[in-house]
Amino acid sequence: MNNSATSETMPKGLMAAARWAAERTPENRNRAVDFYRAVAIMFVVLGHWLLVAAVMRNGKVDLAILLAEQRWTQYATWLFQVMPVFFFVGGFSNSLSWASAQRDAEKTRVWAATRLTRLLKPTVPLVLVWAVLAFIAHKIGVSPDLIAAASQAALVPIWFLAVYIMITMVVPVTAALWDRIGIVSVVLLALGAIAVDTIAFRYDQQWLRWSNYGFVWLAVHQFGYWWRVTARPKTWALALIALGVVWLYVLIAQLGFPVGMVSVPGEEISNTRPPTTAMLAIGSTQIGLIILLTEPVSKWLKNTRPWAWVIMLNQMIMSVYLWHITAMIGVIGVAVWAGGVGLELAPGSGLWWALRPIWVGLYVLLLIPLVLIFLRFEAGSRAVSEKLPGPLQALLGALVTCAGLVMMALSGIGADNPLGVNWIAVGLVVAGVGLATRRIW
Repeated sequence: MNNSATSETMPKGLMAAARWAAERTPENRNRAVDFYRAVAIMFVVLGHWLLVAAVMRNGKVDLAILLAEQRWTQYATWLFQVMPVFFFVGGFSNSLSWASAQRDAEKTRVWAATRLTRLLKPTVPLVLVWAVLAFIAHKIGVSPDLIAAASQAALVPIWFLAVYIMITMVVPVTAALWDRIGIVSVVLLALGAIAVDTIAFRYDQQWLRWSNYGFVWLAVHQFGYWWRVTARPKTWALALIALGVVWLYVLIAQLGFPVGMVSVPGEEISNTRPPTTAMLAIGSTQIGLIILLTEPVSKWLKNTRPWAWVIMLNQMIMSVYLWHITAMIGVIGVAVWAGGVGLELAPGSGLWWALRPIWVGLYVLLLIPLVLIFLRFEAGSRAVSEKLPGPLQALLGALVTCAGLVMMALSGIGADNPLGVNWIAVGLVVAGVGLATRRIW
């Protein structure tokens, strides 16, 4: 939120402060953007909590993935895969923020660092906490494989963050491209993604698919620019939904693309790592629904109570996103310590599903204190512009940080060394965040 007040006038307490901000929100604000972002993060959290199935096998805990245990659940990823929503609303927000910053030379200089500060600072405590946990687990003799599996699961959310950071860093370029050719830029990026998939799969050039991290997510992000500046008739929404549905049918039923919209253990091809054009198809459907529902959602959010809840959720959105899997692993760890209570059920069985609400409730109970403890890093991520670096230093910091984040997302934070910690990855994240958020030159 951009609402501001002095500490003397702003009420204390998260909900009180959110209500205070809700009552002072300008009428022209697109409240639906914040609502969709909050709803999307809830889908991500719930999806991870439901689809990661901890089970005791041969006396050891296994973090099984339900998508591999019960194939029908892969269709659920059509609902829970909401990364296109984040990039779409991110495009809207970044475009608006960049356009505003360009009215002032100092704001333009620190724009990249400002966005990075809000994205990166909350990641440091997560990385450091898991580094300490990995070190302790290593010293007490916990299996390196278990340390790697647990830490990799907990740090999986940062893969998206690394991609989103790089997409954000090129906003000045993509915004200029939009100003020059408009919606054609979205079409060109989408065609680039289609060309990559076509060449990669037809001629077995799998290495080429990694370029779709750029083509796919830049296309969706660029479409967010369109949402900000273009009238959005319902015919557009219906056309996008129809396009997405037909596109998915062709990809899955005719061309043999995977059903799951996330990576599934044991499957040769993933729709997300790296992304295929299936992400554009599901994104088209989601964007159509967003446009179709924006008018009634916006009217509803004129009411102070629901809008205040949206504000509060957006103020802690990074903390919830970063810590929700840690909360899940913490609960599972307690269950293992208690002798495997609740972990003996076969994932996907009737009783397993019947007990899911209890498990989700336990995850929420642990997530709440984690968010309250670490929210200060998110709330305190707005620095004075004089202390923020310019675009080149910010970009260098982003690259260093992303290198560390990708290392941990791919293999966890454990390592085969005396510390039991991948100190290179941890060091890259800490150094990169410092470089991206604090002026050196």
